[in-house]
Amino acid sequence: MTAPPDDCLARNEWICGDYLSTRREILSDAVVQHLQLTGAALALAVLLAVPLALAARRWRWAAGPVLGITTLLYTVPSLAMFSLLLPVYGLSAALVVAGLVLYSLTLLVRNVLAGLRAVPEETRQAARGLGYGPIRLLLAVELPLALPAAMAGLRIATVSAVSLVTIGAIVGHGGLGNLIYAGMNTYFKAQVLTASLLCVVIAVAADLLLLGAGRLLTPWTRGRAA
Repeated sequence: MTAPPDDCLARNEWICGDYLSTRREILSDAVVQHLQLTGAALALAVLLAVPLALAARRWRWAAGPVLGITTLLYTVPSLAMFSLLLPVYGLSAALVVAGLVLYSLTLLVRNVLAGLRAVPEETRQAARGLGYGPIRLLLAVELPLALPAAMAGLRIATVSAVSLVTIGAIVGHGGLGNLIYAGMNTYFKAQVLTASLLCVVIAVAADLLLLGAGRLLTPWTRGRAA
């Protein structure tokens, strides 16, 4: 018995409008979980990366270990990373978030540190001459000037995290990866393609949002580029 000519689901086509209309709630739930996992991981990664970069800039002896350890973490295969974290976090969303945080640290620490090191020494001296203390110097001068490099690292880390979230499907917390994984097991073409395209859309949209935010926060870079 052949499938009706207008039933793209029954024909298991890659592009199927019926899939979007009948699985709208499933897709929206997967997108929300994908965004939550990505957002939580990046927020925690930034909170850890900034102090680590500051420590590496403040104490020269700390730069090597900090950069070396974060780079080593980035080389660990994702499946192996989740396996190592499994005894600590179990089969939970926290497992996925922890793995993403560790992977994001490499990109964020390196870029924040590069931005801090690029702040001209004469700028620091001028700020000190105006009476800026260490904390005020950091918050009002150094971090703002390091922001372009930090934002570049955050953009790369975000796109990477959006992709890596899908690996969380192996523990049932992969956002759109759950749909991709299930679709591959059942050879459900429309589900695999739709979920994959949504991952790409999320990554591109997040990158563009961060690009715009970076330009708004660093107006002096626009003038310099012009």
